Amino acid sequence: MSMKTFSFILTPAVLMLLLAAGWTSAYKPVILVHGVLSGPRSLKMLTGFIKKAHPGTKVTVIDLFNYGNSTKPMWKQVEGFANVIPKIMEKSPEGVHLLCFSQEGLICRGVLSTLPNHNVHSFIVLSSPLAGQYGGQQKLVYLLLETATHVFSADPHHRKQYLESSNFLPLLNGEKPHSKMAAWRKNFLRIKKLVLIGGPDDNVITPWQSSLFGFYNHNEEVVEMKEQTFYKNDTFGLKTLDTRGDISVCSQPGVKHFKWHSNKKVFDKCIKKWLD
Repeated sequence: MSMKTFSFILTPAVLMLLLAAGWTSAYKPVILVHGVLSGPRSLKMLTGFIKKAHPGTKVTVIDLFNYGNSTKPMWKQVEGFANVIPKIMEKSPEGVHLLCFSQEGLICRGVLSTLPNHNVHSFIVLSSPLAGQYGGQQKLVYLLLETATHVFSADPHHRKQYLESSNFLPLLNGEKPHSKMAAWRKNFLRIKKLVLIGGPDDNVITPWQSSLFGFYNHNEEVVEMKEQTFYKNDTFGLKTLDTRGDISVCSQPGVKHFKWHSNKKVFDKCIKKWLD
């Protein structure tokens, strides 16, 4: 007796029916964190992109430090997010993806550095001043943040003062030695993939290469990531991630700062493939 086999095309419509019937999504949950002076509603389009590309994906937009509250001290925000995100992770032992926009890319770095048992696979950082912020044509937002937090305005002409006055970014980067450096590095290296996204027409992140861990030297010439001291000394694990082949850099021209999370081309080119 011959055995008959059956096959069908798994279209998005069919997949949605299967999910409704009780099938579990094969995609890891995604946690989204909005940017400065904004709130969860700003990530509505990005949420839609994710759910359309990967039906059944559980997407959680963190409702915390919204709008004016996003100017609260950085470590206070890290503490707040570090209290919320693990509760989502506990429900997803298979791991989660974390996508953070703008200033919150730095907040998320703080969370991943201080959480010893996180299970983040892809850490996607969307146009964030990862190496600092200095000047720029449209710097009002970050002047406000500098006044409120004094943490990541990194004047390349006054580096000594920056290291002495800032209690956030120099600690994260390991530029200011501290007793928790080894532990933070170990925690950060738990991520499986670091995805850096930015572009030359951002007009807020300055230099825009800061979103890719580049920054100015004292002559205001951009020094790329691999020439940065914190990369060469591997102070927080960046070089190790790169050696592992676990850093993806995606540069996209033509995108203004507050349009990154609503740009379908950016999603398709830079984000979608890291959310499997």
